[in-house]
Amino acid sequence: MFERPQSGERAVLVHAGPDGAPDDLEQQEFAELARSAGAVLVGEIVSARKRPDPRYFIGKGKLDELKALIHAEHAELVISSTPLNPSQERNLEKELKCRVLDRAGLILDIFAQRARSFEGKLQVELAQLRHLSTRLVRGWTHLERQKGGIGLRGPGETQLETDRRLLGARIKQLKSRLEHVDTRRTMNRQNRVRAEIPTVALVGYTNAGKSTLFNKLTDAGVYVQDQLFATLDPTVRRVELPGGQAIVLADTVGFIRDLPHELVAAFRSTLQEAREADLILHVIDASDPNRWQRVRQVNSVLKQLDAERVPQIRVYNKIDMLELTPRVNNRQTGEGRAVWLSAQTGEGVDLLLETIGERLKPATITGIIRLAPDQGRIRAKLYELGAIVNESTSDDGRWVLELKLAERDLRRLFKREDLEEHLLEPLPVDEAAVAANSD
Repeated sequence: MFERPQSGERAVLVHAGPDGAPDDLEQQEFAELARSAGAVLVGEIVSARKRPDPRYFIGKGKLDELKALIHAEHAELVISSTPLNPSQERNLEKELKCRVLDRAGLILDIFAQRARSFEGKLQVELAQLRHLSTRLVRGWTHLERQKGGIGLRGPGETQLETDRRLLGARIKQLKSRLEHVDTRRTMNRQNRVRAEIPTVALVGYTNAGKSTLFNKLTDAGVYVQDQLFATLDPTVRRVELPGGQAIVLADTVGFIRDLPHELVAAFRSTLQEAREADLILHVIDASDPNRWQRVRQVNSVLKQLDAERVPQIRVYNKIDMLELTPRVNNRQTGEGRAVWLSAQTGEGVDLLLETIGERLKPATITGIIRLAPDQGRIRAKLYELGAIVNESTSDDGRWVLELKLAERDLRRLFKREDLEEHLLEPLPVDEAAVAANSD
């Protein structure tokens, strides 16, 4: 019986697809994924079939070609760009006498290498076990040798049942630990909401430059490398905008085409920073000729997270590679919708901070409020907020105050002083000015 090898980095890539051969971009990205995992690429095979072979996925001719290539290059690993079902993976390993991995398994392996924080390691292990639980096939691998002896195993328990039981117990344990971590994260998020500190989440296709931009904005020292999924662990830092407003900036895991659903599920609590954010910075590699395809793929993942309605600013990074100058693209309403910058050189970062400040500027309310002589404390509070534009006194001795202040400050004051919101009257219309404008 074939025992699955546990080591070996010399890899042959198999680019296969039921709808024709993958395009050059997909092949290039897959090769980069393999290198990011530490594989040494010694060969590639491209296969296109209208209908995958149920036993091996690829056809008999390609299987013989793959066998010969493995033998010639002394390869120890075969990585498939398309998903393989458990039996196909097992059959290929028996036939090729080497380890076989598909795209989802490759990405999970990269995540396992890159996770550094306690939460990140738990999430990756949970994703790996969920993936493994769908691939328990008798005969070539198992988690632990079958137990023997009185009282050490269930009556008639097979190796497959033992593996399933061990997996189920570990998955349950990981979920419990992650729930505790998620509770702390939720409490921190609620504290930020109570303090009214807006959260801005960085999202983007992997290797678009998110971590470089995050470091430029926060001096956080997050690990940066020109490779896919260089950083996985979420990082949150406080940033002060040019106007003095404080925000919390959250870096998230990079997205990629066909991100395994096990990872989306495992990292859902981390990616919730994007769903709960007040604003999303969608970082895009401006030098990538296929950037629009990347944008659609990131938005697809955001939709899975119910985050597609969060306001976005598109950040076109790496303009230094295109020799472009920093700029801001505005909507017809005047608000910034896109910023072109270089996180590497810092060009345009000031424009991004200004645009974030404009987008997060609290709504302003103007109006008139009339206060009785015994409401001097409220009048003093309004002066503290710098909200009083003009003051006069009515015939009945009331203060008539013209106000201009942030909506949230006004609502907080009204709630604290138990005032009705209808007490704020609209400013009177300047009929002379209206007539002059109409002329």
